[in-house]
Amino acid sequence: MKKSAYYLLLLAAVPLAFSCNQGTKNSAKGDAVAKADSLIKSDCFQAIDGKDTADLKIKTLSTGKIAGKLVINYLDKGKNDGLVEGNFKGDTLFVDYTFKIGTSNPTIYKNPLAFLKKDGKLVMGVGQIETSLGKSYFVRGKPISFDKGRFVFASIDCKE
Repeated sequence: MKKSAYYLLLLAAVPLAFSCNQGTKNSAKGDAVAKADSLIKSDCFQAIDGKDTADLKIKTLSTGKIAGKLVINYLDKGKNDGLVEGNFKGDTLFVDYTFKIGTSNPTIYKNPLAFLKKDGKLVMGVGQIETSLGKSYFVRGKPISFDKGRFVFASIDCKE
């Protein structure tokens, strides 16, 4: 009886020891990725449209990718709070905006956004979006209008 208990203990310990070693290997890989994606600069922007406001903080990584946070406060609809990830193509920043609406049981959405960099500001564009296989994107061949954009983001000092 005691031998079978020892065998069971040994069988349970082997996968545990193996998974602990795997975590160390993955952690080293994660450190290498973090070093490859080192931060070049941080920029903060704010936009005001009537009583609606938006705050955008983006970080430019050494890989050329952009990552950050966008919070849009609508007076009547509440707050969209989420993360942006993307990159510049010429003078236009294309990002995927993953955000949540609601507090007690939030719903998560993911939409594409485009910002035109002009005169030190970022102008949010408006374009036709379609969804295919669960991914939303701007329709190819359809222009994105930066004249109809609601939010014009001006550069501000970043607050930590």
